[in-house]
Amino acid sequence: MRLYHFNSEHVTRGRIAGVVLHPEPSGGIVAARCLIIVNETMLDLAVIIVSWNVRDYLADCMRSVYTDLDRCHLRGEIWVVDNHSTDGTQQLLSNLFPSAHLIVNNKNPGYGAANNQGMRAAASANGDDIRYFLLLNPDTLVRPGALGHLVQCLEDMPEAGLAGARLVYGDGRFQPSAFHFPGLAQLAFDLFPAPARLYESRLNGRYPRRCYKASKDPFSVEHTLGAAMLVRKNVAEATGGFDESYYMYCEEIDWCWRIRRAGWDIYTVPQAEIVHYGGESTKQAPAKSIVDLWGSRAYLYKQHHGRLKYAIARRMVKRGMRRKAKKAKNHEIQEAYLTAASIWQQV
Repeated sequence: MRLYHFNSEHVTRGRIAGVVLHPEPSGGIVAARCLIIVNETMLDLAVIIVSWNVRDYLADCMRSVYTDLDRCHLRGEIWVVDNHSTDGTQQLLSNLFPSAHLIVNNKNPGYGAANNQGMRAAASANGDDIRYFLLLNPDTLVRPGALGHLVQCLEDMPEAGLAGARLVYGDGRFQPSAFHFPGLAQLAFDLFPAPARLYESRLNGRYPRRCYKASKDPFSVEHTLGAAMLVRKNVAEATGGFDESYYMYCEEIDWCWRIRRAGWDIYTVPQAEIVHYGGESTKQAPAKSIVDLWGSRAYLYKQHHGRLKYAIARRMVKRGMRRKAKKAKNHEIQEAYLTAASIWQQV
């Protein structure tokens, strides 16, 4: 058997890796004893990272994962699914991370399909001896203790099927990490001008910034951002993982929708800080990214909203995309907006 314990290094803001600290009458603090005993052959985390031409970010990401696994006394392995990179990613992994598992695709099947590949491979290699899948973008850095806090959230909350991290940009700025499910209001914010003060509001699907303070407990959300998600293995299997109809974008929203409909809750964990640089792969093909994003949104709205709401959304997108195309100075971007509008009329 394997024994997990949390020492004084994990004491931050009145908690030890998710364990409540009890105040003494004298004013001191006594930590509740925290022991997690699991079979020594079981993986705590199968970390799945899908990569495409971001080898330097990937290397930094993997170093941070291995460091935090060791820091948090978690047993984990990394599966990298490379979507046909041409930047030397495979050689770099062979040289620097020989213990990592590498799946090489001869074409790019999309983000959701590649994550499913990684989860299937990890499950095949370990059978039932995996507790959680950690789905992590390659342009992320795991901050000290983040993995322990994510795991502890799911340990403490048996009703939770998935937990997301508190994300920050590379310069430390706040990054929204969770959202309400998108409807017509959020669509309007993406298509048309609105008062700046409303972009952070509930109308735009946002949760208050105060909820993300590192001193706060995990809070229930409708869906997390897909950059860093910890999901129970049995939940991933029961809900079928990502819908591979989504090539890129919105696949995590769809999956969270299905996880919630299956009766599981979803949480964001403020103490689990992960840096997310954001869009490092999609920056390489901006016009294609526009088409992929709005194509996925069309499928999402058609799948999860009724006929009337989708009909209204389709008219909004047609008008909004034409407006964006007129304002765009780059011809390729103009064509991308018009293509996106066309997709919404066809779905």
